[in-house]
Amino acid sequence: MAAQKIHATTQKFTEIVDFADDIVILEGGNACMIIEITASNFALLSKREQDSRIFSYAGMLNSLSFPIQILIRNRRMDISSYIHELEEIITSTKNEQLAVYIEYYAAFVKEMVTVNVVLNKSFFIIVPFSSLEMGITGATQTQQKKQTQKETFTEAARKVLTNKANSLLGQLQKFATSARILEKEDLIKLFYEIYNEDTEVDIEQMQAGAEASFIRGDNQQ
Repeated sequence: MAAQKIHATTQKFTEIVDFADDIVILEGGNACMIIEITASNFALLSKREQDSRIFSYAGMLNSLSFPIQILIRNRRMDISSYIHELEEIITSTKNEQLAVYIEYYAAFVKEMVTVNVVLNKSFFIIVPFSSLEMGITGATQTQQKKQTQKETFTEAARKVLTNKANSLLGQLQKFATSARILEKEDLIKLFYEIYNEDTEVDIEQMQAGAEASFIRGDNQQ
């Protein structure tokens, strides 16, 4: 008996249905908005600044009237391009003393990377939305596979998530840390990188090809 071919789509594993500008549409009548935070080196702050950050963070958590998720991504940094750039400066500079200093610095960086793993940390806050927040009627409507119902759900999700995100952004300003809501292009890149950790991302090629298979779920095995 011939073995039955198994067809599986990417969408079954990701639960992502689509991206609507800055909204991630998920299965089961859910959606979310993602805020990226630029981190600062806490250890380099003064004691007063550290206490201020801690109190502001506690104040933000205590002010929340909705759940959030905090995501920290650790990625090993590839500094080969940076080393190559330093080597080009060494060969092109006419200042011999400067070239010597840069050569010492490049050697130091190479040794540091050999001894220690250099990680790039990214910080995100995920703001969720459920069709239950639209009431019983809204939760029932979002289960229907009609374009009008999809648009209704997306607009309702956008309104609620925008209010939640703006509330969070106001609290995050007290950290003296920059924060921004990820747009569609950023969201596609983020999720593509999460599911393809070892792949270098070309955003234009990815949107042309990967968006079709990753988002619409037509990538079959």
